[in-house]
Amino acid sequence: MKYLIPLLVIGIVLAGCSSASEKADFRQVDSAAAMELMDTESDYIILDVRTREEFAAGHIPNAICIPNETIGSDPIPELADKDQLILVYCRSGNRSKQAAKKLAKLGYTNIVEFGGIMNWTGEIVS
Repeated sequence: MKYLIPLLVIGIVLAGCSSASEKADFRQVDSAAAMELMDTESDYIILDVRTREEFAAGHIPNAICIPNETIGSDPIPELADKDQLILVYCRSGNRSKQAAKKLAKLGYTNIVEFGGIMNWTGEIVS
């Protein structure tokens, strides 16, 4: 028992360190910063990861739809350049974070997640 408590404390500390050192493989910005990127950058993709039905109901101009649920381990033909700037959004920000993590695992290197369309103040088209 004398050695059990210190071992448990060490285990908890080490477990906390491993999760704290996880590196985010994408950047997160708010919609205003995403708009600024769209104004200043060129050759980027706006990626809507909502369902096709949600996309059809209204989306950011020039966005492409690749639903989060369809992103797996297979190459994505619409996203051929893994170094291209990809601006990812969904409805509220949950699916876009999931999709950004999946894209990072697939080797994409320039991912910017900017939350949900419900916080978007720019134009929306359908």
